Amino acid sequence: MSSRAIQTIFHHQGAKQNFPGLTDSPQIAKWIHAVLVELDEVRQHFKPGHVHDLRIALRRCRSVALGVEQLDPTPAWTRLRKESKRLLDALGDVRDLQVTREWVSRLGMHHTESGLRLCAVLEDGERQAISRARKELDAADERQWRKWARQLPARAERIRCGGPAAELLALDGWRESWELHKKAIHSRSKVSFHRLRVGIKRFRYSVESFLPGRYGRWGRELKELQDLLGEAHDLDVLWAALIRLRPALAPEERNSWRGTIDGERGRRLAAYRAKMTGPNSRWQVWRASLPEGYELERARLDWLAVWAAYLDPDPVHSGYVARLALEIYDSFKEMRVPIATVPHGRILLEAAAILDDVGRAEGDRHHQKTSYRLIRKRTPPPGWSKARMEAIARIARYHRGALPTAHENHWSRIPEKRQEGVMTLAAILRLATALASDRESPITTVTVENMTGSLVIVADGFKGDEPLASRLAAARHLLESLLHRAIVIQPAGIVAKAMTTSA
Repeated sequence: MSSRAIQTIFHHQGAKQNFPGLTDSPQIAKWIHAVLVELDEVRQHFKPGHVHDLRIALRRCRSVALGVEQLDPTPAWTRLRKESKRLLDALGDVRDLQVTREWVSRLGMHHTESGLRLCAVLEDGERQAISRARKELDAADERQWRKWARQLPARAERIRCGGPAAELLALDGWRESWELHKKAIHSRSKVSFHRLRVGIKRFRYSVESFLPGRYGRWGRELKELQDLLGEAHDLDVLWAALIRLRPALAPEERNSWRGTIDGERGRRLAAYRAKMTGPNSRWQVWRASLPEGYELERARLDWLAVWAAYLDPDPVHSGYVARLALEIYDSFKEMRVPIATVPHGRILLEAAAILDDVGRAEGDRHHQKTSYRLIRKRTPPPGWSKARMEAIARIARYHRGALPTAHENHWSRIPEKRQEGVMTLAAILRLATALASDRESPITTVTVENMTGSLVIVADGFKGDEPLASRLAAARHLLESLLHRAIVIQPAGIVAKAMTTSA
């Protein structure tokens, strides 16, 4: 296991003093407090500045909730996200009308007869929108918001800002925004640019919430791009309001305002294209700063480790089991022991070791079956498939307990060669779990010696005492049957002495 993954697991157990950089977490308490303050202000007078600030605070709460709910199984994050969205939607019409009135003034339309008529229509619409919004704001449960402020920050602390799982959250936002960018540049439609604005806004808040260090470098650019696309959208809303105005504008006045609005909108979209297309596009600069290749795979494992830490009562021990399992696996590969495996077998084994005890969240009895169910239901980390999660779930399922039978539908549908590979990984995990079971005399390292007719697993720290010796004898049976070779587990000193005597 990488030092980065081990640091993540130790952080989950509260060992922050060992890793000083692990104290930063999403500032959900700050954003919830801002919602409560601005909610009180908006209820009193609905001034544009406070409406804007309330919506920003709600978006920040929603951004944190969108990210953390992918890792933390508590339903509180989903409730927070939905309540934030409800209040954002309630204020949407008010904010649109207020912004449109500002644009009437910015473009000098308030000095014209049509501009004055439009202002009157907008003011009347704003009064009605405020009346509707007030009902929704009055329904906000402030007691629940204060409860979230007390409970959720401690849960959010398990996600280290700037850590691998946080990078993966931001990378997911980058990919969504990048796809929207390509569609908008290709189609050039108002709808596609509006969706791109929303995507960049989400990416910006995701970076702000989970990668504050990079937000210090990217934040100004992201806000500038959001503002450019936001103002283009505002101008679209203004034009829609103008063409709905009754009596309709005279053709000359209509064409005049159309030219002004199109010019303003075109300048903003041109500024966006200048920054975000071509060889100097900021998209590629941002992507280069996010994980890829090996680091991306490690980030996905950290993502799963964070989720597991919310459920596993002892994630540090699971990390220990993972290390022993990988030492056995790597020794087999180094010694060229012919084992059946599956694509990405090492990653699957490590993931299964990290996750095999998540079922203990619902009780210790038959927890491997619960782990199997929870892992299968788990949304894969970005870039991984359901099939990969299914394989991980099966390895975790058979790290202990009864083995599958040919009559089980899910198991029988798996190709025979893949079945053997999954069971081999499960057998390695089963043995590693037994090796890690003596908490009083931990085994520090394991290596494999390829002897004639048998494999000798050298366990540094193993004394050959009971009850560990009996547990190891039972745990090695599955691996022996799959490899068709005897497996002997010996303390390090005994093997070294035997080899010296032989020499």
